[in-house]
Amino acid sequence: MPIKIFKITGQIIYDVLAKHFPTSYTKIIGGFSKRFRSFCAKLILEQCGSNINIEKGADFAANIKIGNNSGIGKDSIVGCFTEIGENVMMGEACFIYTRNHRFDQLDKPMCEQGFDEYRPVIISDDVWIGARVTILPGTKIGRGSVIGAGAVVTGTVPDYAIVGGVPAKVIKYRNSESTPQ
Repeated sequence: MPIKIFKITGQIIYDVLAKHFPTSYTKIIGGFSKRFRSFCAKLILEQCGSNINIEKGADFAANIKIGNNSGIGKDSIVGCFTEIGENVMMGEACFIYTRNHRFDQLDKPMCEQGFDEYRPVIISDDVWIGARVTILPGTKIGRGSVIGAGAVVTGTVPDYAIVGGVPAKVIKYRNSESTPQ
């Protein structure tokens, strides 16, 4: 029971105050904003590492996991059952979805079909996610990858891949000079 009260209290404090504080890179008060949002996240999240950075306006589910030295970008949305590894950087306005609307029944309007089951998103360690990236349900992003700004990511991104585009495709790998065939 006490743990649930902490989670609810943390969520209320975050939604009412911390979410609206200035970004962490704002002079003078930015450091306080970062620490205060981190404090709230530690109360709310299922698993929360140290030295995290949740930026202004970010929305996230309580059952996500975030590793040490990782962040959620300004005005980003992180859906249920998302796992964010260690040392992950995320740009502004990123959207991580873990389920979609159903649309398989042609005899029923899509708005009446409900949702698919949740499909977790896993972001491995040392990943850089550019601004305005959309990550779709069931995606796994490999260690050391870079996701270019504006990309729409589905499926599996290999370790050390640099991907971009809609849908995102491997452009090259960080650990070699070659580009994919």
